[in-house]
Formats: sequence, structure tokens, C-alpha cells
Amino acid sequence: MAVARGDEPADLVLAGGHVLSVFTKEWLDVDVAVVDGFVVGLGRYQGREQLDVSGKYVVPGFIDAHMHIESSKLMLDEFSRAVL
Repeated sequence: MAVARGDEPADLVLAGGHVLSVFTKEWLDVDVAVVDGFVVGLGRYQGREQLDVSGKYVVPGFIDAHMHIESSKLMLDEFSRAVL
């Protein structure tokens, strides 16, 4: 809470990037404050470590998890049993 309020520095600040708001679906030009691996705030923050991400896009949870089932050389039912 102290970091989110700006009372203490974050562990890491991603500074100057374009951040996608998952709530409004808008691009925000804000810093991202991180403590213990968790995002604790968006806005203007100080951090023990600052990473300049100016001109870059910061997207929470954007992981390319797609795959090509045919590459597994399994039938669909076998594949689903193996991965689910």
C-alpha cells in the first residue's frame, strides 16, 4: 500500500511506456510500479530500479500460448488427454 500511495519506492518501475488498461481498453502513458513481482500501481513512481521502456508497449499477461496441434503428431483426443 505504501508504494501504491507513493510513500515508498517500488522495487522496479517500468518508466515511460504505453500501458494497456485492461479495464478501459485504452493506452495510457504511465509508469508501472512493481513490488515483489506484483504490479502495485500505474502512474508516476520512483523505484529502486528504473527500466526505461519509452516508446514500448506494456501489455499485462500478453503471452503467446498458441501452438499447432498437428506438430504433436497426435490425434485430437490423444492430444487433449496429454495436455489437459
